[in-house]
Amino acid sequence: MTTSTLPRKVLIAVTSAHAPMYPGGEETGLFITEALHPFLVWQKAGFEIDFASEEGTYVPDHLSLSEDYLKGDDKKIWEDKNSDFRKRLDSLKKASDLNADEYGVFFAAGGHATLIDFPKAKGLQSVASKIWSKGGIVSAVCHGPAILPGIIDQSTGKPVISGKKVTGFMTKGEEELGALDTIKKWNAATVESAAAGVGAEYIKPEGPWAEFTVTDGRLVTGVNPQSAHKTGIEVLNVFEKL
Repeated sequence: MTTSTLPRKVLIAVTSAHAPMYPGGEETGLFITEALHPFLVWQKAGFEIDFASEEGTYVPDHLSLSEDYLKGDDKKIWEDKNSDFRKRLDSLKKASDLNADEYGVFFAAGGHATLIDFPKAKGLQSVASKIWSKGGIVSAVCHGPAILPGIIDQSTGKPVISGKKVTGFMTKGEEELGALDTIKKWNAATVESAAAGVGAEYIKPEGPWAEFTVTDGRLVTGVNPQSAHKTGIEVLNVFEKL
């Protein structure tokens, strides 16, 4: 399949979930730059971009709005409710209202809250499965890969990541953040264990915080917020070669 038959349009999937996670009771939700950085890459390359979540709602992750992660032009774009990014994100679609035929790329942004709803987000998973099965790209960054075990390759009946190389936020990173107990309270799995559970080969970076991506055919994954831009670039590179 060539790009001439694939829509030059990306669906960015974000979490509908939110839950207390940080020391002051602040909530996790969508990690903003993990959606923004790829968005900017694809917008510059002339792609159309939609946002969607399972329930048609989103809450920003508290940490993702801090100066450590959101500054400069990124902060200006986020705070400008008339920016293309904010207008599209704030008018995101509900998964059940999507038409998979419109998209050539499915991308799942992260934030710890994805561990709560992405594994059972049947609507988003179904759309991603259809995009993959018609020759499109499936991609995710950081905690976004929590959705991947539920995306089925229609030709095999197995998860699209079975037998493939993937990455995502490291369990070591969860340990360093002190997040493992919270994840257990949610009855959720880490990205690393969820991938291994469906027969994917999880590729570990040297550490949780370095820029790192893995591309295996039409599957593109990144490990952390610092890798979101590069994940967007890698998706673009794969798309242009299809």
